[in-house]
Amino acid sequence: MEVSSGWLADWSAVGGLGVGLGVGFLIGTALAALLVILWMRDHRTRTTVIHSANEAVLNSQIDARNRELSQQQHAYVELQQRLQSCRDRMDQLQVSEAELRARLSGSNSQNQDLKGVFAESQSAIADLREENSALQIQVARMRTQLTEQEKRTSEKLKLLDEAREVMGHQFRNLANEIFEARGQAFREQNQTQLNDMLAPLSEKIRDFQTRVEDTYSKESRERFSLTQEVRQLQELNHRISEDAVNLTNALKGENKTQGNWGEVILERVLENSGLQKGREYETQVNLRTEEGRRRHPDVVIHLPENKDVVIDAKVSLVAYEHFCSSIDADDQSRAIGLHVQSVRRHVKQLSEKNYQALYQIRTLDFVLMFVPVEAAFVAALQQDPALYSDAFKQNVMLVSPSTLLATLRMIHNIWRFEQQNQNAQEIAQRAGALYDKFVNFTRDLEDVGQRLQSVQNAYDKARNKLSEGKGNLVARAESMRQLGAKTSKALPQNLVTMPLRLEPSDPDDDARSEEPSATLWP
Repeated sequence: MEVSSGWLADWSAVGGLGVGLGVGFLIGTALAALLVILWMRDHRTRTTVIHSANEAVLNSQIDARNRELSQQQHAYVELQQRLQSCRDRMDQLQVSEAELRARLSGSNSQNQDLKGVFAESQSAIADLREENSALQIQVARMRTQLTEQEKRTSEKLKLLDEAREVMGHQFRNLANEIFEARGQAFREQNQTQLNDMLAPLSEKIRDFQTRVEDTYSKESRERFSLTQEVRQLQELNHRISEDAVNLTNALKGENKTQGNWGEVILERVLENSGLQKGREYETQVNLRTEEGRRRHPDVVIHLPENKDVVIDAKVSLVAYEHFCSSIDADDQSRAIGLHVQSVRRHVKQLSEKNYQALYQIRTLDFVLMFVPVEAAFVAALQQDPALYSDAFKQNVMLVSPSTLLATLRMIHNIWRFEQQNQNAQEIAQRAGALYDKFVNFTRDLEDVGQRLQSVQNAYDKARNKLSEGKGNLVARAESMRQLGAKTSKALPQNLVTMPLRLEPSDPDDDARSEEPSATLWP
């Protein structure tokens, strides 16, 4: 019992200890679980906060990316539009480039021609001046040579005369000595020998004298001819100088003179365009505004559909001439600035005339201002690139000889297409009328065919009654002839094709033969 009670006590103690340990384990487990739960809740909270923060950051980043993407899409659309605009502009520029190349080609050719003419004139003047200077130098040199030659010739003639005199004295003295030494016997022989000796020398002296005289005479003639040519060259140089001065004065002279010259250039461009004066264009047209003011445009170009284009030539070459002739850069800058100002002033004056408001013509919304000097036109545009657009804003379009010629050729082609269209309409109208006539003709021809068919039917019936049917008239007439009727003529053999038989007449055939043909004439 004691053992059992002790064991029980021990077991109870052990059991209590086990229960305590179990309870402690459970409490520890609960605490651990609670701590784990609290940690997980805290971790989840932190994770949620972090996720929320990250989500907010991501949302803000997404919004920023969306805004950036929207901006990029908008920029892309704008770039696409700008690209399309650039492409359209590039197409327009290509067309404009082709036109400008054509205009530039014409302007270059005309500019080259003008430059060639001017260069040829300058070159000719320079050549003539150089030739004149060379000729003057040559004349002076030839005069000096001629003087020296005359001096040398005089000296030679003087020496020749002196030599002739000396030799004559010597030979005479020699002859006298010989005559005196040899005597009278040898005088004739010595005289002959002396003549033989002196004859070649005399011939040479005379030949030399003749050559000297010929040379002097030839030089005199050449000197006179050279003098005449020098005078002619001087006169020609004087005339060329006067012409150059007159041309320069004309270009730098009064505005009326410059205007007349510009109108002449404009008239030449119109003649080369293919347009006919009085039909496609008119010059010096007298017009009036509603207030009664007169307007005199240089040229009015007629367009199809009763439209018109006004061309007015404006010439301003004083500043441009100073620009071309000046050497100093500052002077050139001031001169080209004055030239641009002059062109702008002409544009403003032409815009103020307001040709578009004239009721007598139906002009376009702009006026062509013709600058007859291509180089002056190009120089003004190079100095002031906005000049062309500013003039166009004032309903004025600047044109040079090359661009105007291209424009007029285009108008000529428009008139040609218009005439072709008018001819096509006339051809269509005439073709329609011809077709109607043809339809009527076919109907009439069909009617004629029907009537011919009716006539053919009537002819066949009549022939049948005459020679082919039973009891026909040919058989009856031939039978009457065979019965002894007196006749003076015979029927054609082609009608009498069958053996004649006397057959009783058929009343029906007679009745049919007596019936008039209803189809012979409708």
